[in-house]
Amino acid sequence: MTAKTISGEAFDAKFDAGEDIGDHIDWSTARRPGLEKRRVNVDFTDQMVRRLDIEAQRRGVTRQSLIKIWIADRLDGVS
Repeated sequence: MTAKTISGEAFDAKFDAGEDIGDHIDWSTARRPGLEKRRVNVDFTDQMVRRLDIEAQRRGVTRQSLIKIWIADRLDGVS
């Protein structure tokens, strides 16, 4: 889909008025500054992976999601 071109002022006015601006955004190239994903590698023992999988299954999430949830919770508690 090709985004419809409008001026910055018109875009801002539509946004400020609460109008739908989705037609004016090229979602294939849209970025969220500061929220880009970076891949990191962490090694776990087999026992830790098994325990992570058990807890993830209990919660109904993937292992990766569980790890991200736990790390986010821990970082949120850091002053």
